[in-house]
Amino acid sequence: MEYSNKTFVTEFILLAFSEFHQYQILLFTIILYTYIVCIAGNMTIILLVVVKQSLHVPMYYFISIFSAEEMLLVSVVFPKLLANLMANDPKIYFVSCFVQVYSYLTLGQVESFCIMIMAYDRHLAINKPLHYIVIMSRTLCIGLTILPWIFSLSSSLIVTLFTMFLDFCGPNEINHFFCDVGPLQSLACSDRNLNLATQLAAILSVVFPFITIGALYAHIIGTVLKIDSAEGKQKAFSTCSSHLIVACLFYGTVIAVYIRPKGSQYDKFLALMYTVVTPPLNPFIYTLRNREVSGMIYSI
Repeated sequence: MEYSNKTFVTEFILLAFSEFHQYQILLFTIILYTYIVCIAGNMTIILLVVVKQSLHVPMYYFISIFSAEEMLLVSVVFPKLLANLMANDPKIYFVSCFVQVYSYLTLGQVESFCIMIMAYDRHLAINKPLHYIVIMSRTLCIGLTILPWIFSLSSSLIVTLFTMFLDFCGPNEINHFFCDVGPLQSLACSDRNLNLATQLAAILSVVFPFITIGALYAHIIGTVLKIDSAEGKQKAFSTCSSHLIVACLFYGTVIAVYIRPKGSQYDKFLALMYTVVTPPLNPFIYTLRNREVSGMIYSI
């Protein structure tokens, strides 16, 4: 029997921000704080939507779903990053790495579709206000919540398995702070043509929702501009502005990282935007830009 000279990888090293080793404690403190703020902020929104009867409408239902997904997404990334920074624990086992890949891809895709669904909800509310309640029924809301999970669980599994079965024969250092599909594929020593599956999944779960959101908001803006009163225009825009800000923050960095054919050394810094910076900001964006929710928070 012949044995190959290849040494296959059993674990990976997450380099994270090792080049800034003198700032590890500071980075740990900042990231831990943002993690706590993200969990607390999103949990507050979910509790408000559950408790307050006036918020039992589709718009706030989707906001609460998005908040839950945000908490899950950061919980996939933050614990290992914090352990890496504080305990100098950069190692992650092969299987654990791909569990993180699968979880992260799934939740990221679900979030992307959730943002698109929220845009569709605002589009119906502004363009078909008289039919809104009938169209956006409880059954449709539940269906729009479940379908993204079905698609994302399936497509993420395909991408994860394709990447997992590439040959990793060294090196095993990932220039990132979590196991992401792009940096992992760049380490493979076998044929990397399978990363076409990654790009296809990115187009379906990122580019398609992004274009759809753009088309929906173009129609929304056209409708709002036809409103005669300035007060009516302001009220219409106020219901969409928070969602539009969140969408721009999310898609701006995600498209920069995942739509290109190859990753770069700057991907991990771009990834900071949608994993560390925007999740804690989103609850504040929704509450500060929404008088009804912010009023309830201040009254507590």
